[in-house]
Amino acid sequence: MTSQFTPVTSGARLSDQVARQLAAEIAAGRLAAGAKLPPESRLVEQFEVSRTVVREAVSRLKSLGLVDSRQGSGVYVTANPSYAPLNFDSRHTESRAAVVQMAEVRRALEAEAAGLAAQRREASDLERLHGAMSAIERTVAAGGDGVEEDLQFHRAVAQAAHNPFLIGTLDYLAQFMRGAIGVTRANEARRSDFAAQVRQEHAAVLQAIEAGQPARARAAASLHMNNAIRRIEDADPGFWRHQGERLAVPLVAPGRGRA
Repeated sequence: MTSQFTPVTSGARLSDQVARQLAAEIAAGRLAAGAKLPPESRLVEQFEVSRTVVREAVSRLKSLGLVDSRQGSGVYVTANPSYAPLNFDSRHTESRAAVVQMAEVRRALEAEAAGLAAQRREASDLERLHGAMSAIERTVAAGGDGVEEDLQFHRAVAQAAHNPFLIGTLDYLAQFMRGAIGVTRANEARRSDFAAQVRQEHAAVLQAIEAGQPARARAAASLHMNNAIRRIEDADPGFWRHQGERLAVPLVAPGRGRA
């Protein structure tokens, strides 16, 4: 059966909307295991989006283990998806409880990443970390939310640990972290003292890594997550009502949803 897709509209990220429709086709069996996804040009035409949006959506499906690329052949639905049974729903990832829970997961991973980075960092890693810090400041100064730049800072810490499995885990979690980081940064941006605390915490992690002090780096990263949780818990009810009003259309993967 040939899948027909509906053009996507503004609102939620276009790539998320495209990924959701493709995932739904896979869940329903209309794109069965081993089936080849329609050509990129056809997806662009049917969804009425750019090639970049389609590529981001396909990349999202790859991170979920739903599809895989074959050199010179195309993208195919995987026979045995490698994802865990998790539901990704933007309404859940932007709730107070879910944001706190994500910070708890990140605390365990990122504290260890920072400790290893302090042991293994190279000159190029430190350059990348400083660049990521500067990118956050430039984006915020220009009026941006800094979410992507925040993600890149934490990824740079993982890269400095030189453990590909750690980097892969954080890359997988990025799909869930993005919404949670967006909420924490929106909360922090409302108060200058919160925003200043976050800058200081990032700087403390970087300084400990640069100094080659693993215990100090772990403590700084853990404190950053602990403080992120505290800042979220201190947010007033009005902030959470606003978050509920701006929720995007949820993307649910089949079979499974700045600090």
